[in-house]
Amino acid sequence: MTETTPTLPAGTKPIRSGVLAGWTPGEFSAAEMSFPTYRRGSGPAVLVIHEIPGITPLVAQFGNDVVERGFTVVMPSLVGTPERAPSPIYLAQSMIKICIAKEFTTMALNKTSPVIAWLRALARNVHNEVGGPGIGAVGMCFSGGFALGMMVDDIMLAPVLAQPSMPFAVGKKERGANLNLSPDDEAAIVQRAQDGCQVLGLRFAGDKLVGDRFATLREKLGDAFIAIELPSMAKSDHSTLTEQRDEASVQRVLDFFVEKLL
Repeated sequence: MTETTPTLPAGTKPIRSGVLAGWTPGEFSAAEMSFPTYRRGSGPAVLVIHEIPGITPLVAQFGNDVVERGFTVVMPSLVGTPERAPSPIYLAQSMIKICIAKEFTTMALNKTSPVIAWLRALARNVHNEVGGPGIGAVGMCFSGGFALGMMVDDIMLAPVLAQPSMPFAVGKKERGANLNLSPDDEAAIVQRAQDGCQVLGLRFAGDKLVGDRFATLREKLGDAFIAIELPSMAKSDHSTLTEQRDEASVQRVLDFFVEKLL
């Protein structure tokens, strides 16, 4: 496996204006995949993995909140156009790309998305550079379970699952309860939870996209799973940390990273 640093060649400078002002663009290649990255801050590493449709202004805002708590934050751009605000057409375009891309197992049961291998390599790379006791990661929506998949590595100390929604809960009822993990990866994660690694999960109680995954997480992880379930004020409530940002939940996630990594 070939890995590169998550920054562009020497001389690359931070973006000077716009939503991503202060972030340094880069690219990372591993596991036969390559994606753009945006990096900012100092301290232990935290990966902020965006939701559909991409790195929106409010995803970037959350990333800045994590930076301000004392972390090196890397935001991969897995789909979409960074800085672009959500719209119905943009959401649909990104959804189609995710559904057909081989990097994501959007419908299959009991399979780990291939992109998690890339995320694990990125996490190791940044952690080796910045140090600290380990890393944290937060996934949102389609990427909500990615931080869970990264728990197979001991360096993952602070996994956060914000409205995990894959495999998409359509068709088979089992999809809504599935964790989007292979049996071997699931067994490794259950063992890590038994060894003391906690998992923080967030969802709106009425969010059908999350399905029954929180029940599965409670069953598999026991007391290691910390659930934050918010009352739904509208049928569209979904994005706990961004579009329908709940401030108390944001602060709980930031405190979780501080507790585990600082």
